[in-house]
Amino acid sequence: MKIALITDTHFGARNDNLNFNEYFYQFYNGVFFPYLQQNNIKTCIHLGDCFDRRKYVSYRTAKDFRERFILPFDVLGIDLHMLVGNHDIYYKNTSEVNSLTELIGSKHKNIHIYDEATEVDFDGLPILFMPWITQSNELYAEGMIDETEAQICMGHLEVAGFEMMKGMKNEHGLSKSLFNKFDTVFSGHFHHKSDDGQIYYLGTPYEIYWNDCDDPKGFHIYDTETRELERIVNPYRLFKKIYYDDSDKDWTEVSVDEYKETYVKLIVVNKKDLYGFDQFVDRLLKA
Repeated sequence: MKIALITDTHFGARNDNLNFNEYFYQFYNGVFFPYLQQNNIKTCIHLGDCFDRRKYVSYRTAKDFRERFILPFDVLGIDLHMLVGNHDIYYKNTSEVNSLTELIGSKHKNIHIYDEATEVDFDGLPILFMPWITQSNELYAEGMIDETEAQICMGHLEVAGFEMMKGMKNEHGLSKSLFNKFDTVFSGHFHHKSDDGQIYYLGTPYEIYWNDCDDPKGFHIYDTETRELERIVNPYRLFKKIYYDDSDKDWTEVSVDEYKETYVKLIVVNKKDLYGFDQFVDRLLKA
């Protein structure tokens, strides 16, 4: 059985910016759902932080989420298992009030929401789901870790020693030793993909901030039989850098088509021809 793994989708990010919204759904329409359909994948697990804001969701974000993210799972007949992340909860000390329960609830038979530790069987392979650990569910979560016989854990965890983003390591949070009994742990929460051979942070499916620039994004396919993890890279980028140096090439010949509908940082290394530079900037702005 092959399962799609996705995490930290952060719908409504950057104050419901429509540029980011369309970029996100470019990935779902052009990569994610076509891949699931073409490869007949009927199970998907979302590892938390479905929405960006903890306190509220805009009508526009909720509408697009329902029509462009939830509806395709119904149409394609895909079971969706969703873990509650820290951005999905209203209060910091409990997951009792969360966006997934309020917006989705039990409206869809193929969508399952987990706000506390739960063991779920997938084709004979038990997996322990570990949503965001709060003050109210911490003891229960630790008890489930002790009692479960599952060798695989999937959660939305803050484990010390892993990179939150490229080049920035997290020094606080849960100890890695808490998960020693598991063969493999998959987690959302940190946006940079990294692992230590046992704990795997899967990373975001797309770029959200400038620190995501030049950091490959995508989603994963997990095979329950071989226990292999395959990454499907998202080819779409939103942030791009241009290093302008007119001492090594003629910039009048440089195409700017690839920068359409992206955010660009123009970094000037050498600028001797002022008129040529202005021409390039004009072409860039028009693109």
